[in-house]
Amino acid sequence: MNPSRIISSVACVAVLCLMSSQHGEAQAASSKAKGPSPELVGQLTKELSVSPAQATGGAGALFSLAKSRLSAPDFSKVASAVPGMSGFLKAAPVTNTGLSGLTGSLPGGLGGLASTASSFEKLGLSPEMVGKFVPVLTKFVQSKGGAATGSLLSGALSKQAGDRFRRISACSLSGARK
Repeated sequence: MNPSRIISSVACVAVLCLMSSQHGEAQAASSKAKGPSPELVGQLTKELSVSPAQATGGAGALFSLAKSRLSAPDFSKVASAVPGMSGFLKAAPVTNTGLSGLTGSLPGGLGGLASTASSFEKLGLSPEMVGKFVPVLTKFVQSKGGAATGSLLSGALSKQAGDRFRRISACSLSGARK
């Protein structure tokens, strides 16, 4: 074989290896950026005495609820204020409220509330913890995205929603005892 061809082949392989390793490093950096915000997880664990998994899953469940209640542009503003939003959303437990397709048609967003309450229970948290998560999440979003963005999240996760969580929880618990 021609020595210049061998050198060219080796050079091509070296360039391909270098490009591949740089692409792998870029993917690793990108996946780290998509992980849930350590700052927010830390605040939740410290202020609410929950585990990091509970903090991440609970925040994810509430951000999922907000996503279902906000317009796409409004949720995009909230998501922009939370580093690693996709990681939080992925950490929310998948739930089956027992009502399958009917939950989306319940009045006043009760379907989303039932699903979120079920998510908290799967995480080993009482549905009442929702009311403790909301102000921490809202404060964090407000500090990172401004008052208007914090208000968007607060509006989607209003106190009225917390009152409904307690009612749904009482119903699900009494239904489970029957």
